[in-house]
Amino acid sequence: MTDQDSTRTSPLDNETVHPWRRFVAVGDSFTEGIGDPDPAAPGGHRGWADRVAAVLAQQVDDFAYANLAVRGKLIAQIVADQIEPAVSLRPDLVSICAGGNDVIRPGTDPDAIAAQLEDAVARLASTGASVLLFTGIDTGFTPVFRPFRGKVAIYNENVRAIADRHDCIIADQWALKVVQDLRFFDDDRLHYNALGHHEVARMALRALNVPNDLTAMQPEAIPMRTWREARSEDLGWAREHLVPWVLRRIRHQSSGDNIGAKRPDPAPVVWPQAD
Repeated sequence: MTDQDSTRTSPLDNETVHPWRRFVAVGDSFTEGIGDPDPAAPGGHRGWADRVAAVLAQQVDDFAYANLAVRGKLIAQIVADQIEPAVSLRPDLVSICAGGNDVIRPGTDPDAIAAQLEDAVARLASTGASVLLFTGIDTGFTPVFRPFRGKVAIYNENVRAIADRHDCIIADQWALKVVQDLRFFDDDRLHYNALGHHEVARMALRALNVPNDLTAMQPEAIPMRTWREARSEDLGWAREHLVPWVLRRIRHQSSGDNIGAKRPDPAPVVWPQAD
């Protein structure tokens, strides 16, 4: 089954299956769609939010979608740079996933990060828009990020409490066990690949209670490797991805420096999107 076949959704005849006409997504690389290249836009990225927007657009008329997320952004930057622009676009559905880049930094406080998230959520919810919040993934399956598992769990409890206080919808990545498998991740082992973003889109649509025809996609089996081959692969990953990531932290640089939002203005979603 191809990605395009598995993600095609048909509108239901004469039935409005969801109430939203303007969806705005804010956040970091997760929401920008890093790891999921867009064949229709060389150098661009698709991601779970684009996939969700494509389904929503098929089911109602006059649907528009904007994505303000930028890779590498910390919670304070997202609050400062994306929340008021998102409000100005007058969405009736807004998603926010933020704080992940803060949580995986040594010495940060998940409670303090969550306090900043709540400020953003309160502002978004005050508009009357439906707010979709994400918990963080369970990092126990990956050796590099396993040490942060406890901090992610604490942060997630804060996210759930924030959602309860502000009547938000929760998309629970922590409970999405299928993606706790490196076959759902890009070569950098940090960002989802197309399969991972597809599964997150399915999960988000379930949270929104939106009927759709997206089906589970099975990753290819991992070929057998010798111990030496596996270690060589790990060393190559460290040189290409881990070391540059650490150096950016030391230099106070971001992968999102000098990068703008990919969809700063609400626009119709072209369907089908090429895969």
